[in-house]
Amino acid sequence: MNSDTPLSQRSLFHADRDLVLTAAQLRAQGVSQAETNERCRPGGPWQQLLPGVYALHSCAVSGEERVRGALRYAARGNRGAGRGGQRGAGVREVAVPPQGATGGDAMITGLAALALHGFSAPPPLPDQEFVDVLVPRLRRLRSTGYVRIVRAASLPAPVLVNGVPVAPAARALADAVAELDDAGVVRRLMAEAVRDGHCEPAVAVRELSRAKLLSRPHVMDAVDALLAEGRALAENRLYRLVRDHALPDPLWNVDLRLPGGPHLGGLDAYWPDHAVALELDVRAPRQEDDVLWAEYARKRETLERLGITVVHITPRKLRESMEQQAMVIRTALLAAADRPPSAYVVVLPR
Repeated sequence: MNSDTPLSQRSLFHADRDLVLTAAQLRAQGVSQAETNERCRPGGPWQQLLPGVYALHSCAVSGEERVRGALRYAARGNRGAGRGGQRGAGVREVAVPPQGATGGDAMITGLAALALHGFSAPPPLPDQEFVDVLVPRLRRLRSTGYVRIVRAASLPAPVLVNGVPVAPAARALADAVAELDDAGVVRRLMAEAVRDGHCEPAVAVRELSRAKLLSRPHVMDAVDALLAEGRALAENRLYRLVRDHALPDPLWNVDLRLPGGPHLGGLDAYWPDHAVALELDVRAPRQEDDVLWAEYARKRETLERLGITVVHITPRKLRESMEQQAMVIRTALLAAADRPPSAYVVVLPR
């Protein structure tokens, strides 16, 4: 094979090779800028993706390569030129790093990150107009080409998806919603986030609140649907927990009142023979002061003064440790025999 044979013809068959490199990485391998420019001419074997970022082939650029190119662009100037061969080693022997390696403090976010997380609602990576990259606020970068820079005072810990640093699902969701005006798309993204277990409703809403998106009517409508879907999923898991772990059947979705007295509050499940109440903690605070948590605490204190044990379970715990939650409930039921009798309360359907 002669020296004019495009590198892509030899290397595209190696899945562990990354064919997206920066100018600095190429120079470290003995490829001058003039040589790079020559190979990126119209009809040439390479192509320029972004300023200082090149694909070492002339084929259509894949979605994954667009993502890696975006990270290479964001990492420029934030790392050394990389390890390489000697000057004049020849273009055909360019060493390339593992896929996804960036060496920078940047991560993919927005719709591209959601696609990488496995969401089906976003367009496929090759069809997305932009790739959003989350970077520290003080990084001197600008959006260019298909890369859209998203700045943050502090970055979350990234999740590695096939070696690519990706923002956690809730953060990526908020960054995606910030750029969307289509209420239907926003609603589908939020529903999928909860339904497929990518993040808890409360965590998603917290990220939307941090991004100051809850003042947008179409986002608030989607949040209401998200919370309703999250509660429905949690209730179904709770029904399954009681059935699969052979717990006594409770009274589902009830209100408690004192005889002729005030309303004590609604409960997701209540075992009257054991004076054990269960409430799903589906809080999604939209303000700094958590009014809903104060209401939970007030209800719990009132019921416990009446001799009723209150168990709080979060949707996340139901999803991730159902057996452990069943043990918590069973322990509370068994302990009823050692407690003084509770006050008489009226149980009504909610």
